[in-house]
Amino acid sequence: MIQSPIVDIRQKILDGDVTARELATIALEQANSSPGKNTYLSIEEADIEEQLSVPSLPTEKAQLLRGIPISVKDCFDVRGYRTSVGSKYYFDASDIKRKDSALVQRLRAVGATITGKTHLNQLAYGLTGENEDFGNCVQFDRPNLLTGGSSSGAAASILEGSAMAAIGTDTGGSIRFPSSLCSLFGYRASLGVGSWIGGYHLAESFDTIGFLFRHLKDVQLLGKAILEIASEPDPGGIMRIGLVNPSFYSDAEPEIIAGLQKWKEHFHNCEFETFDGSVFAEALDISRPIQAHEAAGYHAGHFEEFEKPVADRLRWGSSLPEDEIKELRRLRQAFNQRIGALFDQFDFVLLPVAPGSSLENGADHGRVRDKLLRYTAPGSVAGLPCLALPNEKGGCQLLGPAGGDAKLLAFATRLALTVSR
Repeated sequence: MIQSPIVDIRQKILDGDVTARELATIALEQANSSPGKNTYLSIEEADIEEQLSVPSLPTEKAQLLRGIPISVKDCFDVRGYRTSVGSKYYFDASDIKRKDSALVQRLRAVGATITGKTHLNQLAYGLTGENEDFGNCVQFDRPNLLTGGSSSGAAASILEGSAMAAIGTDTGGSIRFPSSLCSLFGYRASLGVGSWIGGYHLAESFDTIGFLFRHLKDVQLLGKAILEIASEPDPGGIMRIGLVNPSFYSDAEPEIIAGLQKWKEHFHNCEFETFDGSVFAEALDISRPIQAHEAAGYHAGHFEEFEKPVADRLRWGSSLPEDEIKELRRLRQAFNQRIGALFDQFDFVLLPVAPGSSLENGADHGRVRDKLLRYTAPGSVAGLPCLALPNEKGGCQLLGPAGGDAKLLAFATRLALTVSR
């Protein structure tokens, strides 16, 4: 039942055929059942019981996600929990929060049942789901493979059946990568959509909020309920889809390219046109230093508390002079203007999430970090909304124009009619 579409279970709840307590019981039974036993860094059953004991208000808002189990990435405050941001240092230093973050307040207001706080890369500064403090996050049915990150526990919670949707964040690909590696759908909102009050940034000028989920037909409901994105009807008419020149993804596995072609078949009433991938060329060189510099500012004085790859990035970020960062921000502004012009030509842009379809647990992934980020950096730099679409192996990302969340989710409802899940 917990793996069914949310829209279907929601209707059963409204009809009285299923209760929030039944769903919560299933979720708790499955929680941390993945091989790593670390999907959740914290679960407070007393909080879950309190949620179930509060009568549901008979308002439209309170019924949006009534009784739906949703996990929360452990970089947002939840009343009654500590916040770790994926670090034992910060977990130990954290007090028990007396107030929910704005995002969690919204989840409670729409009736969701919060199942706990999930695993992430340290400081949300990674793409793999690896974490020296809390162990690596692996896939439920393939323990030799990492979930991807940094929203690793978010993906794991859906795979193991302890949540029907999962709150994640995406700075450089942290919703898109786990969605791709775990065959899940994911949504990354435009930069600035949703509130970060009571949330902990990695790099504020890049950080976005979103969610992972199993069924595409749920995306518009989730967008409205979680992020207050207006529900619009399918715009109809012919959609113009931009495809980056294949030379951009010449290093991609054959299965990735096959998945892209297969998704194109689901894009009914669409026109496709290829564009030169050189428009994306500067994205990675712009994003890496700015993100590292911003992250270093948040964690100054504590670098030695974190695992070496994270600490090294923070030290590098702190070493960058302000005039260099100022120039990079100017380049970013020019880049974003070019991306804006691209969306004058196209409604959406479709490309792979990453060149590969799996990350082996225990392998050294440091060398592939930039190869992965090259695919996601354009959307990250420009603050674009993105729908992550799973292939049989790997996944694709459908980028919309900045601020075009409602349009992208409306188009997703058209796509949902053409897929089996």
